Amino acid sequence: MFTTNVLARFTAPIDSCPWGTVAGRHARHAAPRRPLYTAEERRRRDGTRWTLVQGLLAPLQFAVFLVSLGLVLHFLATGEGYAAATASVVVKTLVLYAIMVTGSIWEKVVFGRYLFAPAFFWEDVFSMLVLALHTAYLGAVLGGIGDAEGQMLLALAAYVSYVVNATQFVLKLRAARLDERAMRDDRIAALGYSK
Repeated sequence: MFTTNVLARFTAPIDSCPWGTVAGRHARHAAPRRPLYTAEERRRRDGTRWTLVQGLLAPLQFAVFLVSLGLVLHFLATGEGYAAATASVVVKTLVLYAIMVTGSIWEKVVFGRYLFAPAFFWEDVFSMLVLALHTAYLGAVLGGIGDAEGQMLLALAAYVSYVVNATQFVLKLRAARLDERAMRDDRIAALGYSK
């Protein structure tokens, strides 16, 4: 028995069997997930104007993205409209810079650090890739690096990274709403009311 327990303790971290309970091992229960915001962070989030700024810039950036994506795809399909496509990517990049700067300020107000707060760590990491690709596009255009098609393909790579990053943030916002709903339901249940 002692040997089995000691052996199990050393092999548990590397056990990759997806059917542990079927194989005779006990099911592991995941630790409860930490809510996205503490009560104090939620208070700061709701009290800062930067939340509104982010709420306005995010849909604006998405609208600019959709128009620009259409222009870039049109150029790649027809070879026409390079100037309009280029201008649209530049505008999209400027809006991205604005949302990143104001987002960093928002993160500082809410979480006490400009970037990489634990609640948004991976979103911020991926945001760095989004920024790098958009900035590389600007560098290519301003420096005359590559041909028009190559520049537009770089813009598309930046846009793919943007879509992934935007999805991360949408999922995070959804998680925050679910956290808040669960807390509200817990308060209602604690008061003895039913839904």
